[in-house]
Amino acid sequence: MPRATGTEALARLAEERVDHRFKGLPPDAEGLTVAELAAQRRNLFTGGFTTPVLALSAERLEHNLALMETYAERHGLAFAPHGKTSMAPRLFQRQIEHGAWGITLAVPHQVWVARAFGVERIFLANELVDPAALRRVADELAADPDFRFVCYVDSVRGVGLMDAALRGAARPVDVVVELAAGEGARTGVRTEAECAAVADAVAAVPTLRLVGVAGYEGEVPRADTARVTAYLRRLTALAADFDGSGRFTGVDEIVVSAGGSAWFDAVADVFAEIPELSAPVLKLLRSGAYVSHDDGHYRRLTPFARVPQEGALEPAFRLWAQVVSRPSPEQAFANAGKRDAAHDLDLPEAQVVRRDGAERPADGVTVTGLSDQHAWLRTTGEADLEVGDWVGFGLSHPCTSFDKWQLIPLAEADGTVVDYIRTFF
Repeated sequence: MPRATGTEALARLAEERVDHRFKGLPPDAEGLTVAELAAQRRNLFTGGFTTPVLALSAERLEHNLALMETYAERHGLAFAPHGKTSMAPRLFQRQIEHGAWGITLAVPHQVWVARAFGVERIFLANELVDPAALRRVADELAADPDFRFVCYVDSVRGVGLMDAALRGAARPVDVVVELAAGEGARTGVRTEAECAAVADAVAAVPTLRLVGVAGYEGEVPRADTARVTAYLRRLTALAADFDGSGRFTGVDEIVVSAGGSAWFDAVADVFAEIPELSAPVLKLLRSGAYVSHDDGHYRRLTPFARVPQEGALEPAFRLWAQVVSRPSPEQAFANAGKRDAAHDLDLPEAQVVRRDGAERPADGVTVTGLSDQHAWLRTTGEADLEVGDWVGFGLSHPCTSFDKWQLIPLAEADGTVVDYIRTFF
């Protein structure tokens, strides 16, 4: 049976039935398709949604998509946002519509999701040595001449394992040598000499094709602008060295890739310095957290704080929970916890309180801890908080916010829910 096109697969998401799998949705929506529920344009606060419920701001999401599209164009960068942030094919589509070259991913399952929804260009920011996964990638490449797949190599042994799994493949797999961000960093080849050995190992096998170099500056130890810039210049110098030694002979373009969500300004600056090489250079940025941004970790680290003239991302997530206990004037509990809110980097931030249709700042309300299904709230004398109130929380770290929700309402500023974002973790 032929595989559905990406458009057909996305359309089928709207045909899913609302049921017990999806938390926070109105109980009386059971049995409706997602499209039918979206067409009702229910209000998040009066339309029967139950707490806890996570919502994405429609306006802020669109703002962030457009801002990064403009930023990449302004700096001459191709953009492959990291899809592991959201694992939401509808957002992948929106990112590609906003100029993304393709989607970055990290593990084979994520690749299968992206392919099921028609993503034609995938950058796997990892060395792939699982033989079953490699054979499936080879099958995808053989079946679809338009499919572009690039992944890391960071060891001679890894090259050997990949070659063994790919023997007989119709097309070679494109690879980039990953340069580690320093001693004690995560993955990657530690020295330029070792990078050359890995590149030579690739050249010795018919199943792989060396097309560039890559790395992740977010792993630079004790990262600051000087250290990150120095690492990125090592990366671009490696590309120039490989090109000068003929290691990219025959490729249509040379891939140079970096860029998390904290230092993409440095990536833009250093990639602008790349000299002319023997083939056009695909300067591939991979920042992913921008799509929703956040109210914690990335709010503090975003490069737009260093270059405000470039614009500003806006936090698009808000988690709504209800006060279910008010045991003392100094304490309250809301019905959202670790199962609902990101908590690996920062606790949620109480931002607003809703009561009887009116919304006000959550003055005097602080989250001090999370249980599995409760938020511990410390309240001061200025806190006007009662059992039954809805509290809107800002979240830190998009990657561990999306993964707790399978179907996320996309709400306009007045609470009208206009769509639902399906995730696949």
